[in-house]
Amino acid sequence: MSDALNYLLKARPEAMSAYFSFLKKSETHLDIRTRDLISVITKVAVQTEGGFRQYLTRALRNGASPNEVLDALLMAFPVLGLAKIVWATEILLDMDIPEFRPDNLDAKPEWHDVAPVTEVPQREAAYFESDGRHLFTWRDGDEIAVYDSRCPHQVTDIPHLSLEGTTLTCPKHQWAFDIESGQCIAKGKRPLKSFDHKVVEGRLLAYW
Repeated sequence: MSDALNYLLKARPEAMSAYFSFLKKSETHLDIRTRDLISVITKVAVQTEGGFRQYLTRALRNGASPNEVLDALLMAFPVLGLAKIVWATEILLDMDIPEFRPDNLDAKPEWHDVAPVTEVPQREAAYFESDGRHLFTWRDGDEIAVYDSRCPHQVTDIPHLSLEGTTLTCPKHQWAFDIESGQCIAKGKRPLKSFDHKVVEGRLLAYW
């Protein structure tokens, strides 16, 4: 929350508590995806970049597709106006989320080639690029984990230089992850996104 909201919570706790209670009750009959899309629109309406990034991430995590996000923004055009939709689009371009790239908007999930399995090191994190997406891997014997390089907080693309030993730390808000398990071990609570994978004819494939 903003400093102003935190101030009002302290200065007028009864009024603000009632307001937040009202907000929770007002969404009772909405499915989570619809609720998240409305939240995205409200953050664009007030042009809160941090909130837009956060609620956009949540909407995608809860099943909203990039096309649904774009449609929701454009359907709100009479309220938002072109300037605010362009503002949100500029942030989307800066975030460079693979699913929002024009060529990927209507793409169906499929298997992608990552690397020869011999190049996936044992008991050591590795960083790969596959079809415009960055990945981290962890291998222990025949067991391999394939993780999205995107932080689950605001979809920041975590660079490989952010890896120290088995700890991967997002440079934006310092969420830290154990690369062996993918679990978040500092700041946040959500784990890294993992991809299904398989080895075919000596090559590691990942599915997204």
